[in-house]
Amino acid sequence: FYGVEMQNKGNFNRKPLPKKNEAAEGAVVGRNALRELLASGRDVDKIFVQRGEREGSIKVLVAEALARGIPVVEVEKQKLDMLSGGGTHQGVVAMAAQKDYSTIEDIIAKAEEKGESPFVIILDGVEDPHNLGAIIRSADVFGAHGVVIPKRRASGITAVVDKASAGALEHMAIAKVTNITDAIKKLKDNGLWIYAAEVGGEDYATVDYGKGAIGLVLGSEGYGVSRLVLENCDFKVSIPNYGHVNSLNVSCAAAVVLAEVAKARHK
Repeated sequence: FYGVEMQNKGNFNRKPLPKKNEAAEGAVVGRNALRELLASGRDVDKIFVQRGEREGSIKVLVAEALARGIPVVEVEKQKLDMLSGGGTHQGVVAMAAQKDYSTIEDIIAKAEEKGESPFVIILDGVEDPHNLGAIIRSADVFGAHGVVIPKRRASGITAVVDKASAGALEHMAIAKVTNITDAIKKLKDNGLWIYAAEVGGEDYATVDYGKGAIGLVLGSEGYGVSRLVLENCDFKVSIPNYGHVNSLNVSCAAAVVLAEVAKARHK
């Protein structure tokens, strides 16, 4: 048992819909607003573009976004109408991050400033913003230096995440990366041992985590840790199951394993 809730892909991971005539949280609506957002240098989670709208200023804005590595998703007009709360979106709505993202190097430097071995949480596709916020909260409580999340198929930093973190987001470095496997390799190059919370591993409570540099990988709500990511981890740990349901929610599993790692690091 690996502590990740195996949900179906129904309504569990969907963000709450905005109310009628109310834009979604973090939405930046329209071409001029997007142009200013990109010029500001503020982090952007993704940009939604109306299908077929790639002419004029949209083409320039999309090119700039792609050059900066910002995901651009083509959607139907109804999706943009919903995100903008019925406002005039001109075929584009961006979702701005709630805070600026850090880099893996920033996280390593943060640990060095504290005179501690790096302790990093790596999330392989956590989609529910409430889960992400709860994990960030646990990461702060148990002394992690940063959280790594992917750019695609995962929750970014939104107002919902901020609220669920109960203030911990302000203290936690969040790195958003293009490829989780590459991020793990970079962390290993910096001396971290990588543990994956996944089925079929050693009992998490019997593992000697020591006081060295550690990365903990947690998988998505629906599929757990992906095969390629798992292949690049050094160890696999599991939470024993003595009950009837088959798993814990991923944020609950994170708290359980993080507590054990923190105990070893602070003995």
